[in-house]
Amino acid sequence: MRIDPLLRALSEPTRLRIMRLLAHMELAVGELAQVLGQSQPRVSRHIRILCDAGLAERRKEGSWVFLRSAVNEHGPLSMGSVAAQLLTLAEREDAQFCARCAEDRRHLAAIRAAREANAQAYFARHAEEWDTLRSLHGADEPVEAALLDTLGRDPLGALLDVGTGTGRMAELLSPGAGQVTALDKSPEMLRIARARLQTLPAGKIDLVQGDFTALPFAPAAFDTVLFHQVLHYAQDPGAVLAEAARVLRPGGRIAVVDLAAHDREELRERHAHARLGFSDEQMLALLASAGLVPAAPTALPGDPLTVKIWTARRESATGDHALPAPSEANANRETSPT
Repeated sequence: MRIDPLLRALSEPTRLRIMRLLAHMELAVGELAQVLGQSQPRVSRHIRILCDAGLAERRKEGSWVFLRSAVNEHGPLSMGSVAAQLLTLAEREDAQFCARCAEDRRHLAAIRAAREANAQAYFARHAEEWDTLRSLHGADEPVEAALLDTLGRDPLGALLDVGTGTGRMAELLSPGAGQVTALDKSPEMLRIARARLQTLPAGKIDLVQGDFTALPFAPAAFDTVLFHQVLHYAQDPGAVLAEAARVLRPGGRIAVVDLAAHDREELRERHAHARLGFSDEQMLALLASAGLVPAAPTALPGDPLTVKIWTARRESATGDHALPAPSEANANRETSPT
């Protein structure tokens, strides 16, 4: 990193605002343009300057470009970390800059809330045909067999199925689990899942309405957390995985079944996908950032899309992987009213 480009990059108010937004999350260029109220070409010019200065990094996903901060105020001492510290301090001590940054974050939250509402409306419209729609991503049977093989080596203990949809995976994995909690944000999906899972033994299954960005469970409540074709709906996958890690017990596992990185833009446009799959590099970095230890992924090539199974374990300080009693896993649960 060189001082001249860095100082030039930090000499423009819009670029300072961009850096403060990126300090909190990865953002699409289109989102930045909406928040800043500027044209996408103009925002792209600002981004090029930030990237050339080593302050930000680009990542292309289909026709979208995502941007993330390349500096960390908590990292080793460097010009980049000092620049990040300076911006944090500026927001704390410059009242006008603080107000502008706060307004930018409120605007971003409104944009994402509208997108989330559109996604929820999509789920509500298609709840009855969800299993059929999901099969467009590829045949279920090979994926489910591979997942059972991956997870079947150890007991599942208390299992959290995030984004359970119609309850298909909760039903499939229930024989190997001590307790199953099936969570979904959509009441329509939970209604269908409840009908599907009604034959399970009493007390074996809990259906919970909730958001994967703020799981309504106590820390260290589960031994296994599953995301089956769910994470590509997350606008901030890193935050979702960090929240899942919070509710995972030491020694517990997370399994993510999702699409490998692809360029099928119609899935974003027609089926509310926020992300066009994930590369191994991206997913392993997300899991590691959540404090998890990733294992080697499993690939299930399809036509035209490939499905991947990524797993990771939360390290145990004591090496004790004992499973809790089922009742422990559901402390502070919120039961769905559906």
